[in-house]
Amino acid sequence: QVQLVESGGGLVQAGGSLRLSCAASGRAFSTYVMAWFRQAPGKEREFVATISWSDAATDYADSVKGRFTISRDNTRNTAYLQMNSLKPEDTAIYYCAARNYGGITTSRSTYNFWGRGTQVTVSS
Repeated sequence: QVQLVESGGGLVQAGGSLRLSCAASGRAFSTYVMAWFRQAPGKEREFVATISWSDAATDYADSVKGRFTISRDNTRNTAYLQMNSLKPEDTAIYYCAARNYGGITTSRSTYNFWGRGTQVTVSS
């Protein structure tokens, strides 16, 4: 089992930056695939970014490519999402997710551990 706790959300103006953190409990963090999803009001939860356990592979939603960067520090049991050039349409609750099998994937249903989310609001 792993518990995930997100932090770093907040209110920022368009064009600004935020860095989200996802702190994980448990001894096997370095073996987990990590990901970020987001859910805007009235919309489905959608994939944002994912990173393999070894840091060797990443994938991003087209809407955030070139603006967001996912990373991880296995010595700190923490994953990060650096968000630059934020837009009002990035406003959502951002969730950290982990899966303890397989490789990176954009499929929400394949992640078996979830945090409670952190709110990101981008004003125009």
